Amino acid sequence: MPKHILVTGPSRSGKSEWAERLAHRCNKPIIYVATALENLDDSEWQQRIEKHRRRRPSHWQTLSVPYDLCLTIEQANPPHCLLIDSLGTWVANGLEQDEESWEAIATRLLTSIQQASVDLIFVAEETGWGVVPAYPLGRLFRDRLGYLTRQLGVMVDTTYLVTGGHALNLTLLGNPVDKF
Repeated sequence: MPKHILVTGPSRSGKSEWAERLAHRCNKPIIYVATALENLDDSEWQQRIEKHRRRRPSHWQTLSVPYDLCLTIEQANPPHCLLIDSLGTWVANGLEQDEESWEAIATRLLTSIQQASVDLIFVAEETGWGVVPAYPLGRLFRDRLGYLTRQLGVMVDTTYLVTGGHALNLTLLGNPVDKF
C-alpha cells in the first residue's frame, strides 16, 4: 500500500524541509513536483525557487506542474514517491477557475490521491490563522486551500504540523473533526 502524507504549517516554518526529510527516508526514487510558476521579472520569487532547487539532491527528478497535478498523480508508477511542493501554490495558480470548475478539479484531485499507486507527500500552507483577507481573491484562496488541506488531513496516512521549527504528528496527537 502506498503511503500518503500531508505536511502543513505557516510560512517559513520548515515544512518543505520536513517533507524533504520524509521523502529521503522512504528509500524510493523521488519525483519532486514543483507547482510554482517561474517569473523571471520577480527576482525575489526566483531566489525562493532557486533555494528549493539547491536543497534537493541531484538524483531527485523534478517536474514542473503548475496546473495539471491530477494527471501527474494519476500517471505516476511505483516505486516512486512524489513530493508535491506546494498545494497552496497550485491552488493559487488556478484561482481564475469558476466555482463549478474548481469543485470538479478538487474532486478529481482527491480521487486521484485515493487511487494513487505511489507514495505521496504534500506540502500545504496554513493560511487561515490570521485575519480574514480584505479582498475577495484572498478569501477565495484561503477557503479553497483550507478545504483541500482539511480533506487531505483526514484522508492521508499521516498529517504533520510544522511550526516553530518542530514537526508534530497530528495523526497521533489529534482526532479527525469529521469522525466525531
